[in-house]
Amino acid sequence: MRKLTIAAASLAMLSLSSGMAAAQCGKASWYALTSKTASGERMNPSAMTAAHRSLPFGTKVRVTNKQNGKSVVVRINDRGPFIKGRVIDLSKAAAGRLGFIGHGHTSICMAKV
Repeated sequence: MRKLTIAAASLAMLSLSSGMAAAQCGKASWYALTSKTASGERMNPSAMTAAHRSLPFGTKVRVTNKQNGKSVVVRINDRGPFIKGRVIDLSKAAAGRLGFIGHGHTSICMAKV
C-alpha cells in the first residue's frame, strides 16, 4: 500500500511539473448575489462564473458533477467558498447546467482548461 501511495504522489508531482493541470475534487455550492465580486465586477447569476480561494481571476476551469456526469466551463471572478469542505462556489446558471440547484451542493471534480 505504501508503494502505491508513493507512486501516486510521484505521478502527481510529475504531472504538476510538466505543466498538466491537476484535478481538484470536493464539494461545490452555488450563489446568486448581485453585489460586486472580489475581482471588482458585478456578480451575474446568469453568467458562467465561479469563486475559488486561490486560482487567479480569469482562470477557466471545467467543473464536472460526479453525480450525473454533466460538466461546464466557468471563469473564476470571485473568492470563496468560505465553508469548510467546499472547493468552489458556482453561479446559479452553472449550478443549473450541472443539475444541482435544488440540492444546494454536490460532489465535483474540476480542472483548468
